[in-house]
Amino acid sequence: MVRPKHFGYNAQTAGTNRFQRQGPDGRANAADVAQQALREFDAFAAALAAEGVTVCVVPDSDTPRKPDAVFPNNWVSFHADGTVVLYPMHAENRRAERRPEIIDAVVRDTGYQVRRTLDLTRHEKEGRFLEGTGSLVLDHRARIAYACRSPRTDESVAREWAREMGFELELFDATDESGTPIYHTNVLMYVGTRVAVVNVDAIAPADRARVSGRLVGTGLDVIAIDHAEMRAFAGNMLEVGSWDEYLGDFTILVMSETARHALATRKYARLYSSVDAVLALPIDVIERHGGGGVRCMLAEIFLP
Repeated sequence: MVRPKHFGYNAQTAGTNRFQRQGPDGRANAADVAQQALREFDAFAAALAAEGVTVCVVPDSDTPRKPDAVFPNNWVSFHADGTVVLYPMHAENRRAERRPEIIDAVVRDTGYQVRRTLDLTRHEKEGRFLEGTGSLVLDHRARIAYACRSPRTDESVAREWAREMGFELELFDATDESGTPIYHTNVLMYVGTRVAVVNVDAIAPADRARVSGRLVGTGLDVIAIDHAEMRAFAGNMLEVGSWDEYLGDFTILVMSETARHALATRKYARLYSSVDAVLALPIDVIERHGGGGVRCMLAEIFLP
């Protein structure tokens, strides 16, 4: 997790991210927003640690100002075979988020060993982008990468990633009610160990049966959400691991309070039964001004 220094509304990403909002009147005090986001971040990191989750928190650097630094999963991913992937970013002011000292901190604080670096950032020069586990929703057990095409998710880069990482790629188109492409796959879809959450209505009719069938075919209980639930970040969550001396290894589903309140009771009950615990956290300011949710704030680390 990257502790933000200058969190705020990013005008460079607003054109493709319909989840960003500046406030009811279109304005907000930047300093107040940054401080509120910092409080939400600190409470989030502390809540994870209290559940026994190992959290590596790295502070953002002062310069240049990076309003979206709190979302590291878009520029880096850490894999169990020691591969670190660096991703090409759509917004120019987000490319400065790629800082080697963050990877150094992960190695130092978690014992992660880097054995290979897959650097895809060269694609930025050609206007091709793939924004990490925002663009890619990964089923690590079945080795399937789900991705919806968008200005931030280029098909050719996604295919290169899948080839290099040994995943099958499931590509599809998805739009909101206005027909605008969904900017990141991880706002419409979550894949856990036992359950998948997906806004089936957002997926193009030509792709729906295939994507749904792929999820069901891998043994997942598919929970369908609607557009309103998606807008409330009910598709943006992550299953993480912890350990307890009495329980041993156990799983925690992390979501936002916004998502928790948006989900119908029966859907939440199915989610709750798929893990050992659920952690719902208030990150209203980060969601509203940044257009990303709890999953976007977590670059998960897979240790061998």
